[in-house]
Amino acid sequence: MKAPKAWVPVLMVALFLIGMVVIILRNLVFTGNNILTLVGLTCILGGLYTATKWR
Repeated sequence: MKAPKAWVPVLMVALFLIGMVVIILRNLVFTGNNILTLVGLTCILGGLYTATKWR
């Protein structure tokens, strides 16, 4: 069995945090831009996908 790569949980947490910060900034600062919501949700979904690769 292969050992888990050390960068997978770091990438997962980073994607979650980036997505969360982008969505918060979109709601507080950039109120007219819906693209940032999609970027934030994409980052969060990327974090969920990375979480499935972590053993």
